Amino acid sequence: MTFYTCFDPQGQMIARCQTPEDIKVLKRMGRPIADVQPMRSEEAVVCSLTGSPSEYDEEY
Repeated sequence: MTFYTCFDPQGQMIARCQTPEDIKVLKRMGRPIADVQPMRSEEAVVCSLTGSPSEYDEEY
């Protein structure tokens, strides 16, 4: 599974998403997503071990 990190125009991380659909939801909510990068395997493993899917996104 690929996880994604979303960044604002200033390069600050604003969310971690589990699916591309999650990214679309954040954009519809008005989040200023300027860049989306897939996480490296080691980052994604940490995400999958430390929380539930509802915790991946900071906004919902």
